[in-house]
Amino acid sequence: MFMRKGDHMSKKQISKEKSIRRTRFLTELVICVVLLGTGVLFIKNAFDNVRTVKAPEEEQTTAPTEPTEMTTGAPDPDKIIFETSNVKTKEIFTGDLILVNNQHRYFGGGEDLVSILEKNDETGRTSFTAVDYDYKILSAVYEPMARMIDDFYEYSSLDDLMIYGSFRTTEFQQQLYEQDLQNNGTDSSTRVAKPGYSEHETGYAFDFSRYEKGTGAPVDYDGTGEYEWFAENCAKYGFVIRYTEEKESITEIQDEPWHFRYVGIPHAYYMMKNNLCLEEYIDVVRNHPYSGDHLKYTDDSGQEYEVYFVEASGGAEDNNSVPVPAGVKYEISGNNVDGFIVTVYVDVKNNS
Repeated sequence: MFMRKGDHMSKKQISKEKSIRRTRFLTELVICVVLLGTGVLFIKNAFDNVRTVKAPEEEQTTAPTEPTEMTTGAPDPDKIIFETSNVKTKEIFTGDLILVNNQHRYFGGGEDLVSILEKNDETGRTSFTAVDYDYKILSAVYEPMARMIDDFYEYSSLDDLMIYGSFRTTEFQQQLYEQDLQNNGTDSSTRVAKPGYSEHETGYAFDFSRYEKGTGAPVDYDGTGEYEWFAENCAKYGFVIRYTEEKESITEIQDEPWHFRYVGIPHAYYMMKNNLCLEEYIDVVRNHPYSGDHLKYTDDSGQEYEVYFVEASGGAEDNNSVPVPAGVKYEISGNNVDGFIVTVYVDVKNNS
């Protein structure tokens, strides 16, 4: 029997369609298996992530004292826990530890100043005086300065000290600088800082002189004799003798035993014990970043300190995340160069 041409072509077409359906079925089966395997893997990874991610209440910006150390189990009560404080970049230009010298200008304004003689009148102090009522100093610096001089009077019975240099405007500093250049016939000075670059413009510094009893005439102060007490004890009140002959190559200012600068007790103590000027101390602290080993020491009274550096970044109004201790007393100061210095008073609770 012979098939018609049309019948033969129909069976071939049917066979071809079966083959296509079989191929499609196998392809879909393979895709389903792949999708199923992928789904299982995805669910497993998601489950693993749920087990490792901290709960929201645990996600705090804190770290242990040693930032690289991992802790397990119950927290160590002797460890300081850190949290984040937002500090604007422009704050690097303020604080007890700002470095002001021939390379680093003071960007001031709005200083909280008090008249030294007015404060003496208010507190009934007679152990020292100032040139006149226009001589001012930062409000926060007056009391440690006055207590230091009171204690010197108790030690020596000498009350002939006069504050002969204190806060200066940039304009007044300009006059002093030009006068010094004229007197010495030079283009620069190692005795008077350039206007804008003087510690006196910050309100953190003051100069001693003495006055002659009876006449009131000023007498040079050289820090010798009974007055050596200040070199030995000023750090206890937060002051350093800023310019010494030994450090002249660093400070670029000649020996000035009469020039005192407030930096705070922790830092004055460390600088005195290690014979550092402020420039050197700023470099030491910079080598102790928060992410590394902190600078730790104990003063003569037994108070422990932990000091570290946090580099600043961004524009003046940008916030910087500065790690600070939770529940412990601390201070933040700019260094007037590139960042913040955090001082932790170990074991002293923050009552603020």
